[in-house]
Amino acid sequence: MLRVHDVDVFIQASHILRKISLEAAAGELVCLVGRNGAGKTTTLRTVMGYLRPAAGTITLAGMPIAGLPTHTIAARGVGYAPEESAVFGDLTVAENIELATWTRPGGRPAAERIARAYEIFPRLRGAAARGGTQLSGGERKMLSIARALALDPTLLLLDEPFEGLSPAIIPQLTEAIAAIAGLGPGILLAESNIHHVPRYATRLYVIERGEIVFAGRPDELRGRPDLARIVGAGL
Repeated sequence: MLRVHDVDVFIQASHILRKISLEAAAGELVCLVGRNGAGKTTTLRTVMGYLRPAAGTITLAGMPIAGLPTHTIAARGVGYAPEESAVFGDLTVAENIELATWTRPGGRPAAERIARAYEIFPRLRGAAARGGTQLSGGERKMLSIARALALDPTLLLLDEPFEGLSPAIIPQLTEAIAAIAGLGPGILLAESNIHHVPRYATRLYVIERGEIVFAGRPDELRGRPDLARIVGAGL
């Protein structure tokens, strides 16, 4: 589904990503783990087209997407839920979700996509008429992901979905992401805390200073004390 190969990214004169390579298949949850500032968000923003690689390739279902405009990448089926949620405060929950169906008009009918978003996040159904500014932090995270899901994506990018959430909300969101993975899209999830990585993750990449320093199954990370300082203690 997604293949990133030897991607370099500069922001002004700073070399942020160095030879980044990773993959995410359909129905797979892949986690990109690293400390704040390691390059996780830059990686997702580059896939989404906000940043242009200086070198390397990015393909979606075998088709190159590096350098394409963000709206074109979204129309090809890449949904993005940023760390800051980016919910439209002057729109209702229902309007925020419906907005994504306009971005990618093909595929499943809009009504079906909207119904699926509420099925995954039933808490939002009761808040459908509320404005974006009237939501809690957890609800905004849910809405951000629900809106990306309403795009009918083949690939879903989730940037720090558990950041700043109360421990009571995290299990609900974890179950929702599992349900989304069961629908078929590939998911690339960026996370700074290894203990927040869902146990059903199929593959894990560790990023440090813009480089991938580990790639493999989550269980293969255990017994690697050299990576403990990057992904958190208690491996």
